[in-house]
Amino acid sequence: MKIAFVGKGGSGKTTLSSLFIRHLAANEAPVVAVDADINQHLGAALGLSEAEAAELPAMGAHLPLIKEYLRGTNPRIVSADTMIKTTPPGEGSRLLRVREDNPVYEACARPVRLDDGEVRLMATGPFTESDLGVACYHSKVGAVELCLNHLVDGPDEYVVVDMTAGSDSFASGLFTRFDMTFLVAEPTRKGVSVYRQYKEYARDFGVALKVVGNKVQGPDDLDFLREEVGEDLLVTVGHSDWVRAMEKGHPSRFELLEAENRMSLQALQDAADDSYAHRDWERYTRQMVHFHLRNAESWGNAKTGADLAAQVDPGFVLGEPLAV
Repeated sequence: MKIAFVGKGGSGKTTLSSLFIRHLAANEAPVVAVDADINQHLGAALGLSEAEAAELPAMGAHLPLIKEYLRGTNPRIVSADTMIKTTPPGEGSRLLRVREDNPVYEACARPVRLDDGEVRLMATGPFTESDLGVACYHSKVGAVELCLNHLVDGPDEYVVVDMTAGSDSFASGLFTRFDMTFLVAEPTRKGVSVYRQYKEYARDFGVALKVVGNKVQGPDDLDFLREEVGEDLLVTVGHSDWVRAMEKGHPSRFELLEAENRMSLQALQDAADDSYAHRDWERYTRQMVHFHLRNAESWGNAKTGADLAAQVDPGFVLGEPLAV
């Protein structure tokens, strides 16, 4: 299952995505975690030291390798240089799987040992001083989008992506790449504003969206969220001494997380698992092609000097039967 955590800056989405990753690992599920936020904090939230987090390889720095590997023997892609972030797979393309070892994971992923298991962690890489004034952060998350376009995952496998804050992900088709999107919202007017944006943008694309109320301190907060987001409110999370200790760098074992918060995390997993019944690989592939053609026309053809519409394989549908 492909799962995104989104929300405004400061909403707690990175903290909640890290707790969800720990929860999945405790349940012995295979997990690929991806830090796609402009502020790279997921590694630290999973227990890495500052030095260890800084040593994570940047996916964007390995984009040529990623493209060359995913291109495989696809005859519609004449060279890796003509691939852009939205290039869809076709006959002959190499696909990624959660449980396998491959050159992409070898270059871009690092194992992170948690209390109850191990996950693979990938990161887009930070926005550096050399990028200021000359680069767009969306170019960095392009590696994430390209990998998700070529990913075949099953019902008991999880890819968890901590997305960039706010509605920035709508600058590409990345927001349609997920089986479930959890939007983390505080019980404030500003806290639910990103929800309204996301709900409006995602409506036409069949994006499954559930709200996680964070920093909920009492019945008034809960009533406010119910009034603002209605049935999209899935669970709420309140104060956590465990999280406070974790943020100070001194977490106890994950099994000591408060029972009510562990129940909330299980509700998230149940919602993600339930979304599998609604997975539509044909729609998923159609949306990939839609955004690829839009990007090709608006900038991709000019940048690569190629007709990128020719990369679309009309008879190809990504799906689990291909994962053999």
